[in-house]
Amino acid sequence: MKKKREYQSSELVKSFAKIYGFEDKLLAFEVKYFLEDYLDEALFQEIGDVNLKNKVLTIKIQSPLLKNDFRLRKTFFLNKFKEKFGEEQFSDLQIL
Repeated sequence: MKKKREYQSSELVKSFAKIYGFEDKLLAFEVKYFLEDYLDEALFQEIGDVNLKNKVLTIKIQSPLLKNDFRLRKTFFLNKFKEKFGEEQFSDLQIL
């Protein structure tokens, strides 16, 4: 059973993130946790770093097949993230 991550969205964590300027990193973690729930375990193991800088979300993927799948479905995933976390949070998605 996957552990719950209620702390992510706690107001205290969000306040610290805003004060210390790591809101983007916190959102990147939330995207990664979303992918962990969305993908099966074997596919999620191929996901490396997830980062957000200047509204550009970057996802590093080890598997060439999964990387290609994400690139083909880039618009789908970008829209999924915008729907889940807010339209204004992301301007682009890069698969590395």
